[in-house]
Amino acid sequence: MTRHNRRIRPFVVGRKGWLFADTVAGAQASANLYSLVESCKANGIDPYRYLVWLFTKLPLAVTADDYAALMRRGPCPDNLIVDSRVKSRNHCL
Repeated sequence: MTRHNRRIRPFVVGRKGWLFADTVAGAQASANLYSLVESCKANGIDPYRYLVWLFTKLPLAVTADDYAALMRRGPCPDNLIVDSRVKSRNHCL
């Protein structure tokens, strides 16, 4: 199995699981979360640490600007980076 096949395999397995979502909104929520996790992996960021960081910051956001600041690509906290070989490691998702 090639490196590229190994990278898309989790997506194919996840796609089969989405068939059993009760609602369209549930399937979209699962896809969004999966997208965040895979983006973390691609950028050398520990998905668990990133989600903990994100879910602790989200309740503090009050205005649209606060939410926009969370989504902006900026320096990633050092404790989230797990793979220093990834070239884009100086930016969060």
